Amino acid sequence: MKYLLDTNVFIQASRFYYPMDLFPFFWDWLIEENKKGLIFSIDWVYDEIKKGKDKLSEWCDKLDEKNWFLSSHYEVTQCIFSDIANWVMNHGKYTKAAKDEFLSVADPWIIAKAKADNFIVVTQEKSEPQSKKKIFIPDICNESDVKYTNTVEMLRKLQAKF
Repeated sequence: MKYLLDTNVFIQASRFYYPMDLFPFFWDWLIEENKKGLIFSIDWVYDEIKKGKDKLSEWCDKLDEKNWFLSSHYEVTQCIFSDIANWVMNHGKYTKAAKDEFLSVADPWIIAKAKADNFIVVTQEKSEPQSKKKIFIPDICNESDVKYTNTVEMLRKLQAKF
């Protein structure tokens, strides 16, 4: 299987779990898995990371952007995004602020790209189906029939050894 990483995977790893100065092997491993065609992200995630102007942003500058951060501009992805957006907007349980926030970030795009190209979404978010004030990636993955996992489970599936 191929994996599509959410912004929070990169941010939480760089800030908490695998700081670049202490765990360079984690970041090197990501690059190697990308070269094998197993790990990617999308252009929206790249844009979110670049807003940080930090070490993570600098690391992203060194990547082959076209091979790492896949385009969300393909017709199939955009059609699926439209379906997700319509579902979110017509689902009455979420607040308007939650809907607006969800649709303004990478989250629906990463789900759409995963569905279009048969990826597993990797996110640190957990399912919160009762939430009304925030829309969580796992809940929309469940609605969209898209598989998802977290970073540690991805590492296990890809048999990472550090």
